Amino acid sequence: MTTLPEALEALTILPDWEQRFAFIIELADELPPLPDTAKTDANKVRGCTSQVWMTTGWDAGGKLQLGLDSDAVLVKGLLALVWLAYHGKSREEAAAVNLPALLEPTGLLTNLSPNRRNGFASVVARLQTLAAS
Repeated sequence: MTTLPEALEALTILPDWEQRFAFIIELADELPPLPDTAKTDANKVRGCTSQVWMTTGWDAGGKLQLGLDSDAVLVKGLLALVWLAYHGKSREEAAAVNLPALLEPTGLLTNLSPNRRNGFASVVARLQTLAAS
């Protein structure tokens, strides 16, 4: 599995956006599967043009257990970045994650369509709210 630092490095060094988006699509294959039973209306993330589902919970050790999926492969790759940033983190660690700032040097968010950028922001906002509660 790719780590977040490896993904950020790849997004910085790949020479063009065609290759960077291809890399993000490859990340979609690494996202752990979300069971079909979790793809419910209650788990849908609003604000996304594509279908996006998210499940969250804290394990006995206080680590975030995150499930994510989308019906769009590029969005699923973006969700893989979110999963790498947040899954397995404590509440304090998750609250300290600033994924948009981590992605800033890659230029990724500015190269996404406004709808994808808004959907990505919705997912991150829900996780930040969860971590802060």
